[in-house]
Amino acid sequence: MATVAVKRKKHFNEIASFPNFLINGFFCFYTILCVLPLLLVIAVSFSDENSVLVDGYKLWPEKFSTGAYDFLLSDWESIVRSYGVSILVTLGGTLIALITMALYAYPISRQDFPHRKVFSFIMFFTLLFNSGLVPFYLLYTQGLHLRDNLWVLMIPMFVQPFFVLLIRTFFTHSVPPALLESAKIDGAGEWRIFAQIVLPLSLPVLATVGLFCTLNYWNDWFLSLLFINDDTLYTIQFRMYQALLDITFLSANSTAYSAILAQNPDYQLPTETVTMAMAVVGIGPIVFAYPFFQRFFIKGLTVGAIKG
Repeated sequence: MATVAVKRKKHFNEIASFPNFLINGFFCFYTILCVLPLLLVIAVSFSDENSVLVDGYKLWPEKFSTGAYDFLLSDWESIVRSYGVSILVTLGGTLIALITMALYAYPISRQDFPHRKVFSFIMFFTLLFNSGLVPFYLLYTQGLHLRDNLWVLMIPMFVQPFFVLLIRTFFTHSVPPALLESAKIDGAGEWRIFAQIVLPLSLPVLATVGLFCTLNYWNDWFLSLLFINDDTLYTIQFRMYQALLDITFLSANSTAYSAILAQNPDYQLPTETVTMAMAVVGIGPIVFAYPFFQRFFIKGLTVGAIKG
């Protein structure tokens, strides 16, 4: 009987493990599909321009070349400076945006706040409608006089309505009102409740919103296009955009390209490879953002757990 029970248990474990095998196999396949495009971009960026034009994109360079990076890094000082601007704007903007949106979301999540519906409607209305590009431009250039200023790259994304409503929903459903009432009974004020109770319990949503804010700030180039004329204040994304425009101009303007060939007859203007190199350079430190926030996801789940 014992032998039969052992065989049945073994057979049951084999049947139960088969769905797990399928799920794990699916996600392994999906991970490979996600990684392959990144590997292709890196491989093409280190390929020779002529081999790419003749043989197409390949996961392994037919002929290794750093010509695309030589083209981009010919003015390496401006690249480094743009990296510094992007890092400063991303870190400063994300931190201030998180604080601002959490401060807005907390009052409208409280049932005892009498004007919560009014302020929630204001935020929801701005999610659906905006003033348009021209008033937006005039506000920051003529109203606030922030042209060629780093603040103009941060202020427009300090408050993002969708993230405010997301944080408000988390506050409403994940922070027990009884916990806030007990803190009030113990003599804690609103600022202390917010800083020492609400925020520690909300690390998962703050980390999620912080990750998206980081990506938004790092990938933004449109604000630089609108408001920045000073070359020293270009972000790395806008610097790459300018390089792409220069390549497009040289490719379309035979006179300018002929002038370059007159000085260097063997020069081959990189077009396909430099586009991929710009993608690699533009990624930069942002690839480390998710592992950094992932640590806070796990910490938030453990610290924010309510033990009864």
